Order: sequence, then C-alpha cells, then structure tokens
Amino acid sequence: MNIFKLPDLGEGLQEAEIAEWHVKAGDEVKADQPLVSVETAKAIVDIPSPQSGRIAKLYGNKGDIVHLGAALVGFEGEGGAADTGTVVGRMETSERVMREPAPFTAAPGGGLSVGTTAVKATPAVRALARKLDIDLTMVMSTGPDGVVTSSDVERTAKLLTELGPPEALRGVRRAMALNMAQAQSEVAAATVIDDADIDAWEPGADVTIRLIRALVAGCRAQPGLNAWFDGRSARRRVLAKIDVGIAVDLPDGLFVPVLRDVAHRDAADLRAGLDRMRADVRARKIPPEEMRGNSITLSNFGMIAGKYAAPIVVPPTVAILGAGRVHDAVVAHEGKAVVHAILPLSLTFDHRVVTGGEAARFLGAVIQDLQAAE
Repeated sequence: MNIFKLPDLGEGLQEAEIAEWHVKAGDEVKADQPLVSVETAKAIVDIPSPQSGRIAKLYGNKGDIVHLGAALVGFEGEGGAADTGTVVGRMETSERVMREPAPFTAAPGGGLSVGTTAVKATPAVRALARKLDIDLTMVMSTGPDGVVTSSDVERTAKLLTELGPPEALRGVRRAMALNMAQAQSEVAAATVIDDADIDAWEPGADVTIRLIRALVAGCRAQPGLNAWFDGRSARRRVLAKIDVGIAVDLPDGLFVPVLRDVAHRDAADLRAGLDRMRADVRARKIPPEEMRGNSITLSNFGMIAGKYAAPIVVPPTVAILGAGRVHDAVVAHEGKAVVHAILPLSLTFDHRVVTGGEAARFLGAVIQDLQAAE
C-alpha cells in the first residue's frame, strides 16, 4: 500500500484538522482530484491526490488533528510512501492520527505551560495534583509561605468539576496560544506610547491606510524595526521591502494576513488589497502564503475599543504598532485650549535588537506623518 502523508501546507504549519473527506475507501481517484479539506491555523485548504488509483484506507475522521508527515491516505499498490509533492525534509511514516497533541511543555497535573513556574508543594500534594489532573500553577495557595496544600488542590478540582469539561483549543486559537506563548518567553518586549494629533485630517479619512503610510515613514526613518531576528544565532536581517501584517479579529481567533510592498502602492491599491484580504480571511479561503513573511505588524485595535496597549511581537519580526481609539481631547494650540482629534499609539519592540532610541525615533516619524494634513 502506498501511504500519502500530510504535506507541508506552509511555513510554520505543523498540523491540520480534518474538515471534510471528499473520497472514501474503495473510490477510484485521478491525480490532482481533491481528497480532503483540512483546516489549518491559516485557512481551509483542499489537498489533491498525488496520483491516480484506488483508495485503500483513510487515516482519520472529521475533526481529527493530523501532524505534518503523518499518514493521510493509503492507495492500493506496492508498499512505500506516495510522493507528497511539497513535504520539506524527510518524514518518518506514521499511521497514527493525533487527536490532541500538546504543543506546549506539560505542566504538573497535565496542563500546558511554557517554561517552569516555581510552585511550593510537598511531594504528597504534587502526587494528589497529578491524580486529580490539576495544574498546580492554577491553584491559589493558602498554606504558610505560599505553600499549596492538599485542600487547595481538592478545592480547585471541585471548582473545575462544577465548571464542566474544558474546551480544547483548535485551529487558529490553538496556533495563537502557541505563538503568543513562544513570543512571551522569547522576546524582550518593551513598549513606548504617544499620541498623534490628527485634527488636520479631512473628514472621512481612511485611518488604516494612513497608519500604513505612517508605518512606511517610520521604517524609512529607522529601518532596523523592519527586520527579522533569529534569537538562536543572534543574527538580524534588515529588510528592504515593507510587508505589513494586519491583525484581523474574528470569532475564530486572530489572523494576521500580509499586505505586500506597501511602500510602493497608492492608497486606492492598498484599500482594495486590504478589503480583498479581509474578505478572504473571513471566508477562510486566504492562501497560506498570504499569511506569512510579514516584516512588521499593525494592530488597529482602537476600531473596537481601548486607547493604549502592549501588543505582542511575534518572532522573527521585531516590532508591532498598535493604534487605539480616536477620541477628542483638550490640547494647547497657538496659545489656546482647543479640542482636537487624538490617535493614541503603542509601539512594542524587541529590546534584544532594537534600542529605546531607535523605537522612539521610529514612533516620532510615525507621528509626524500622521499629523500631516494629507
């Protein structure tokens, strides 16, 4: 039997959830005929057949999570592995479908965490936590000097039982949890905040497009923030092209599609590209290649609520600009107190590779561009 394995669906995608099978055991299929639709952290992707032939076996059911390189479809014929076409590197053949693999470090009690959190507890209490499947980092201690007691563990277990079974994170939310935890543990994050007085803007100005233009001004003033950094080798790549990841909030989780080469596109082209990109994201039909490779990130969270934030920088990028809610504020203008429209800004940067001065100068260039009338 020829085994066709889950192929590489794009940079950083290590697993996919089976959304729908288009074939069944015994079916005759043609090369390039859709076999299965899978949901990744990026989009819903149709996987075509690598060959013509008869289906002998399907590995996994709808809702199962399959790891990169795991068996997906068995074809009748000589033994071996069918060419997956896009798999990068050598993958060991596996016929096991992973239903809930844990991408994080296993915490005491079976939970998920990144790194090690010091918890004071006796061996007997730790054994009880393992028996009751309780993560000790979730337990509020009442013992002397912060020691977790057996009563603390039992109280937490009772509370979790009353709350009902937990919801397993899948798809976008699962990827978001992993990426945010990795970023939090790796990046030396620092945030600088300031305001842009945008009272000179024409009514109905496109806030997002102005922010993209201002990002370009910031990158030109301080190119070191438009960069990738490899923390393992301590190597930085300052990028010539500005590819902006635009954070898009959806019920499924956070998506960051990429608007390419923004420095060489006019406002109308940027708006058309942004609208198409957001429509594709909402439909979960955006190609995986449009969800990776950004050089800097923009989060216009103020469209929902909030003035300032500390957005998280996701490696290998080194900076993210957050824009808060536009609001009226009293400012001094030509010796008088007047009310102007104010746009709050939050710039988080990776302090391992970006200095505070570079970040401040970047933000200053962003503000200068935003405060211009056009």
